[in-house]
Amino acid sequence: MLTESSLLLWTVIILLIAYFGVVTWIGKKGSAHSKSMNGFATARGKVSPWLVGASFAASYSSANLFIGVPGLAYQHGTSVLWYTLGCFGVSWVGLLIFAKTFWRYGKKFGRVSTVPEWLGRRYNSKTLQVIVSLLILFNVYYIVGQNVGLATIFETVIGIPYFWGIIIGVTITILYIGLGGAFAQMITDGIQGLFMAVASILIFISFFWTIGGGINVFGELTKQLNAVDPNLTTFVGVDGPYNSVLAIMAVQFLLFSFILMPHLLNKILSIETEEELAPFTLSSGIVLFVISTLMVLGGLAARVLFPTLNSADSAIPMYVIESFPSIIAAIMIVGIISAILSSTDSLYLGVTTSIGNDFYKVLAPVFKKNISQAKLDAQSVNVAKGSLVLVGLLSLYISLDRPDSLSILIQFSFSAIISGILAPITLGYFWKKATNYGAIAAVITGASLYVVFTQFNVIENIYLAMFFASLASFVVMGVIGLLTATKEHEELVLKKIS
Repeated sequence: MLTESSLLLWTVIILLIAYFGVVTWIGKKGSAHSKSMNGFATARGKVSPWLVGASFAASYSSANLFIGVPGLAYQHGTSVLWYTLGCFGVSWVGLLIFAKTFWRYGKKFGRVSTVPEWLGRRYNSKTLQVIVSLLILFNVYYIVGQNVGLATIFETVIGIPYFWGIIIGVTITILYIGLGGAFAQMITDGIQGLFMAVASILIFISFFWTIGGGINVFGELTKQLNAVDPNLTTFVGVDGPYNSVLAIMAVQFLLFSFILMPHLLNKILSIETEEELAPFTLSSGIVLFVISTLMVLGGLAARVLFPTLNSADSAIPMYVIESFPSIIAAIMIVGIISAILSSTDSLYLGVTTSIGNDFYKVLAPVFKKNISQAKLDAQSVNVAKGSLVLVGLLSLYISLDRPDSLSILIQFSFSAIISGILAPITLGYFWKKATNYGAIAAVITGASLYVVFTQFNVIENIYLAMFFASLASFVVMGVIGLLTATKEHEELVLKKIS
């Protein structure tokens, strides 16, 4: 804990105050771009595609890759590397495959602002748009995971009680997102992505003096892990979520699908021209590679150096404090905190814009028959900003009961969403018989089965549960599509892709 070193403690506090001041100032600067629903949700064309790419990588990473997955590596050893290697290799390939087509469809649909709106336009279904907006509320659990990660850092590093750590994180994030919307989120996340990349590189460099072995440092790390417990160095885990080849394959399926998460796809919608997709994908790939492949190794090193930690999620904070000089450690700790905030702000934005754009904006005209589009848009922005407080309070309340594993909680939340939207998005690209009826059934089937599988222990492994729930949603959508597709459905698709 940093309270043992006043220099380190006060350096972190000063850096955090400066950091929070900067992000709040950026939020205020972004207020000019957040007056319309589209501007609040995407800030299209207002941010460099290179910075949007770094923002994508930072939002992708979150507390999961900086705290949760290293914690799993601390517990289960090298088998967890299947997850972190797939983050870059499989996910980035998925981004390359999906990005251009998703952007082109978004343009054809009239510059949509959110993933639920994209699906609603693709299937000409307001009902589907509303249902997917409700499904995105599962991201509240994702936000809880970020709250827990941030509070763990504050508690482990600075000595701030867990409860107050959550309050600080929620308050700051809501403040600058409420002020600046997508503009503030992408600018701050882009900066945070660079912080995270530097912190990850420093973790790797530190192995040469913490683990030793020179150029054979990874061989030395493996040898020392094996000395702690031989089960920590197996390719397939003896226990935990990576304990079979099928589970590892399901993990890769999840990571390929993960880029379809609404808070990530929204980054693609912020790109103004098709030419900007190239720097966007290149930037996201480079930053994601550095972040995803280096930080988790710190969890393995921590198991060697501190084999009896009470909480696996404290592996990285403890490693940083004990392995670096005070000033460097302080900078890295701020980098880790920024990693957590980079996903938290993106998730808040995704949930609240969906509430404003896909729930209120769709349903309000049903009750307010003569409302103008300008007034409806203004009210939708206000609803989105107002819901920030409600979502923040809800996440804070759920966060009070600390979960056993931050990573498992986070992966539960996004797996439920992916199980529902994977089939409608992928089949919506190319299958002419993909209908609104099939898409609605797929969303309900996939998400519901995933919850049943995991909460009733039908399938205990969360990755396999997602795989089979998603597979069921594809089957359901395929069958209903074949039964309900008409010539009008096919002509609608042909019109939108022409």
